[in-house]
Amino acid sequence: MDALSTFFAALRSELLDLDDLHTAGTAAARLLLAGLLGGLLGYERERKGKAAGLRTHMLVSMGAATFVIVPLLGGMSDVDRVIQGVVTGIGFLGAGAILKHHNTEDVVGLTTAAGVWMTAAIGVACGLGHGLTAIVAACLAFAVLSTLQWLGRSIPKEG
Repeated sequence: MDALSTFFAALRSELLDLDDLHTAGTAAARLLLAGLLGGLLGYERERKGKAAGLRTHMLVSMGAATFVIVPLLGGMSDVDRVIQGVVTGIGFLGAGAILKHHNTEDVVGLTTAAGVWMTAAIGVACGLGHGLTAIVAACLAFAVLSTLQWLGRSIPKEG
């Protein structure tokens, strides 16, 4: 019985990193906010039939938040290096969304890539506990994505 107790004690210490209600609530609130705000941007992209839609943006935002929350809860003080890694990784993900066709002027996916990048930044803000900043950023990004498309089309092109 002693070996079994030791096993369960070790299992509990490994799986219960959110050992108090305050810490668990904080992590859950930050992840939930990240998911909701990522979903806001993803909804707009989904509505326009873009490849990176609701689920992609929600996962990017919650993933970025998780990458920040875990080291913070673990007592890591050098979270800026984690953020640098997130930014680099999201850059590669965004690059995969950009397609260049045979015509040199025919490039698609730049807005989607920028939206995924912005969504990761919003997730990082949520993960750091900067909820109001994340909300303002998400609302501004949503406004840009949903209302400024017509302006870009109305600008006369030279050449």
